[in-house]
Amino acid sequence: MLQGVTFVIVLASPFYYRLRLADVILLLIFLISPLLLNAQKIAGPIVLNNERLPFVAKEFFISAVTDERDDRSAVAWLLPPSETATTPYKVDFKNGAQLAVKQFVDYAIPPNKLLRPVIIRIKKLKLTESQRADGRIEGKIEEWLSFDLKRTYDNVHLVDYRTSATYYRIASQQYDAETLLRRTIQAGLTYFNTWINREADTNIKLARGVKLIFTDYTEQPEGDTIYYATNRPLRWDDFKAAPIGEKYEASVLPSIGYTERVEVLKGMVNVNLAIKVFLPKSASWVRNGGGSAYSLNHEQRHFDIVKLIAERFKKKLSAEKLPVDNYDGYINVDYLEAFHEMNVMQDQYDNETGHGINQYMQQQWNEKIDKELGNFKL
Repeated sequence: MLQGVTFVIVLASPFYYRLRLADVILLLIFLISPLLLNAQKIAGPIVLNNERLPFVAKEFFISAVTDERDDRSAVAWLLPPSETATTPYKVDFKNGAQLAVKQFVDYAIPPNKLLRPVIIRIKKLKLTESQRADGRIEGKIEEWLSFDLKRTYDNVHLVDYRTSATYYRIASQQYDAETLLRRTIQAGLTYFNTWINREADTNIKLARGVKLIFTDYTEQPEGDTIYYATNRPLRWDDFKAAPIGEKYEASVLPSIGYTERVEVLKGMVNVNLAIKVFLPKSASWVRNGGGSAYSLNHEQRHFDIVKLIAERFKKKLSAEKLPVDNYDGYINVDYLEAFHEMNVMQDQYDNETGHGINQYMQQQWNEKIDKELGNFKL
């Protein structure tokens, strides 16, 4: 029976997502539906009744519950059913909040360990009663559940659920604290299930894996920078800078880089890497406006070497299993290693060919570069 009970629902928004009207109505139903009053003092401890929730979790299971409340001495401070009582007494869960909530959740949402492991951190779960000047008893329940995705190293915070509800009762009857606490916990679980179902396909925190998508960066129309293409060899009129020194006939300064674009689709982090193999005309020079085809080939091979390193970089990344929470770290490390390898190989190429003077070694390098580039099927 609900005679003499009035509810006031006060909801505080989760940190990342506001409760919608449907959530408010759901919580109200949870609080009111089978609540009972009686004239007996609650003799603790409180044991949460096992009850299945009306949904099957498809995206998560609760792997652990932690109790992070400031005051863990009790879960409820209640006034006994008396017209004169003014001092509340403490009632706690049997075996404490952490174990009680974990046992309740395991029954309410049977764990499927093939799904994402989620940790519930109980930041606040508190029921308090006080006497009003008009003789009625005012009760207030507060709940703050924090949901984290369990990771091997650092857990990932997902969302918080914060809510409070106030009720009023006559002093001679005791409120069913177990029902209120149980329904409040169920409301938090239902909210999280709705949230994760909505976010699973597009929220990067919930992504199950990383997929790399490579493209070759280009710009049209062509400006000062030449981006590598098999149908775009170097020409002497690409060499725009003034000659430096008197030792060499020509010089180029090719390099490697990339741009990154990330999107989450169907639970996968799609990392789109546009690989830049480029050569600035304004940093390339040749003496006397042009040279031989042999000399131009030597400079082209510097550009080809960068392309070769770029393909190695892509191959190495493709072979790695990139973690969702640190894929950029792996990409950055592999890029720096590729950049270093590029510089070492360029020096080796110039040293062994004598900057193109040694025609035999130049031919050896021509064949070596063509062979490896051919293996990549450009």
